[in-house]
Amino acid sequence: MRITFIGGGNMASALIGGLLAGRLSPGDIRVVDPVESQRALLVQRFGVGVSADPAGAVAGSDVTVLSVKPQQMREAASALAAHVRGQLVISVAAGIRASDLSRWLGGHARIVRAMPNTPALIGQGVTGLAPFPGLADADRARADEILRAVGQTVWVDEEGLLDAVTAVSGSGPAYVFHFIEAMLAGARALGLNEAQARALTIGTFTGAARLAAESDEPPSVLRERVTSKGGTTAAALAVMSERGIATHIADAMAAACRRSVELGDEFGQG
Repeated sequence: MRITFIGGGNMASALIGGLLAGRLSPGDIRVVDPVESQRALLVQRFGVGVSADPAGAVAGSDVTVLSVKPQQMREAASALAAHVRGQLVISVAAGIRASDLSRWLGGHARIVRAMPNTPALIGQGVTGLAPFPGLADADRARADEILRAVGQTVWVDEEGLLDAVTAVSGSGPAYVFHFIEAMLAGARALGLNEAQARALTIGTFTGAARLAAESDEPPSVLRERVTSKGGTTAAALAVMSERGIATHIADAMAAACRRSVELGDEFGQG
């Protein structure tokens, strides 16, 4: 399988690293990036082929992965319209709808939209995927294979649900990091030093997440098992309930989902 990445940033690098750890070799991968220093870094790190010329790089590829920013997608796709025929195209840009991408690619229909997240950088990502209508099972399997190189995959049959995926897992790591920041600040305020606060906070998140992942019981049951009536955990959860933390989290996720829709409206014109 020969893959060309248009854009060589963090997400492309994560995918390349995962693919090279699997069955692909550096000779199977090419990366297009306009920044010379970034191209040099990719060669040094992975030994892959690099280029500043999109049209030339995608020639002979089986898969082209569009990993540019949403505002750059129209220009990037339009430049490739005559060169990706017969290829599977995977887009990892937030908000950009497959119908707009298909139009910019001259009616191309072998498209999968993907929304990975930053834990892909350590092989622990989760990616939401949506197929273009009528996509062949072989293309779906190939896209799944590529994204599984950096973690789990979750398919949705309605592309519109990728806006929700973006709000949950695409933006989700930032919510977790924000909560970690708050707990670190709280730990320091209670008298713990930086090293103690970090070890206790991050260890708690890592352990609790793994317990939730490996348990057959829902998080609500796991929470109840930590919470003794009249105890310390109950006191903390009572404050969170009074402050409406759960409602605020849901509202924040809804805002992220709306913004994903807005990005599609904003950058899908033309």
